[in-house]
Amino acid sequence: MCRFIHAEKANHTVVLLCRVMKTARSTCYAWVAGAEVREARQRADEALAHQIAVIPIASRLNYGVPRVTAELRRQGEPVNHNRVARVMREHGIAGNSRHTGRCSLTRADTKAAPSPDLIGRESTAIRPGTKIVGDITYIPTAEGRLYLAS
Repeated sequence: MCRFIHAEKANHTVVLLCRVMKTARSTCYAWVAGAEVREARQRADEALAHQIAVIPIASRLNYGVPRVTAELRRQGEPVNHNRVARVMREHGIAGNSRHTGRCSLTRADTKAAPSPDLIGRESTAIRPGTKIVGDITYIPTAEGRLYLAS
C-alpha cells in the first residue's frame, strides 16, 4: 500500500492518496524512512546466505538449521536460529533429512471395509483375559530391524 502511494505521489498528493487508501500519512512516511534499513538488512541477509551456503557443503549437506546456527556462532557471527531458517528457506539451502517418514509393514487395502470395533474403544476389563488386543512394531538395531508383536 505504501509502495503504491510512494510511486504515485508524483501524480497526486500524499494526503489524497492516504485518504483514498485509508492509511495514515505517518505510516507512509515511516515506510519511506525504513527503506534504507530494509536494504541494509537485505544486504546482510545476502552475505549471511553466502556464509550459510559454505557450511552445508563442507559437511556434505548434513547440517540443518540448528547445526548451521551453532557453526555460525562458533565463527563469531551473532545469529538467531529463526533468521538462519528464514535465509536458508529463501535461498533453497537444506540439509539431508535422515527420516523420510514412517515405515509401514503392510499396505492397506483401500477397497476393504474397516474392521469393526469389538471392544468399543474401552480397554478396561472386569476380569483378566476377557479383552485381548495386539500390536506390532519394529525396533531398529545395529543388526537390522527387530519386529515385536504384543
